[in-house]
This record gives sequence, C-alpha cells and structure tokens, in this order.
Amino acid sequence: MNVPEHLHYSADHEWIAIDGTTARVGITDYAQDALGDVVFVELPDVGTAVVANASISEVESTKSVSDIFAPVSGTIAEVNDALADAPERLNEDPYGEGWLFTITMSDPAEAEALLDAAAYLALIED
Repeated sequence: MNVPEHLHYSADHEWIAIDGTTARVGITDYAQDALGDVVFVELPDVGTAVVANASISEVESTKSVSDIFAPVSGTIAEVNDALADAPERLNEDPYGEGWLFTITMSDPAEAEALLDAAAYLALIED
C-alpha cells in the first residue's frame, strides 16, 4: 500500500499536503482500493466553510457511496474540476491528479492531530 511519508492522514482515509495555511486533500491509496472503480465525485463549492471531521462531499464507486470528511477546518479554496469528466483519476493517481480540493485552514494547529505515515500504516494494517 502506498503511504507517502510527507503527507498527513485522517482516520477516515483522507490525506492532506500542507503548504503554509493551505491544505490539499485527497483520498488514500487504501481508500481508493477499498472503494473499487470510482464513477462519480461530488465536490464542495469553492467558498464553502468546512469544519474538521464533517462530511463535505461524496465519492461514488461501483461498490458504494462514501462520504469525504474535512480533515481540517477552513474554507474551500479550490476544487479539482477535472474529476467531473475523469473520476477514475482517484483510482489511477490518488496522491497526484486525483486530489479533491484545497482548504484554506482557519486553524493550522488542527493538522497536528492528524496521523503521520507510520500511524496511518498501523491503522490500516489492523
């Protein structure tokens, strides 16, 4: 299972890459594998205020529909519009072209509560 060392992870299988007060968010390799073939992605609107751990979007696969949770609080700054026409990017490149959205964090300290790569690996191996 691919778990990049430089990212932070939520127990809900989202990853975030932090750059200053901006967090880019996607689903992990483990999550995309568990979902199966992704066929639709519902993204939040730019400008939407989000609260950490709240459901803010959905991913639909051939197996199920899964909620996507905000790993940190803030405002949606950007969404990956390319997923509307190519939702399979979540399966093909979950840590690259398959990113979901960016959040301008209102409290960057919230990210300290997220898991590092080793802790996330321990979570998914249990």
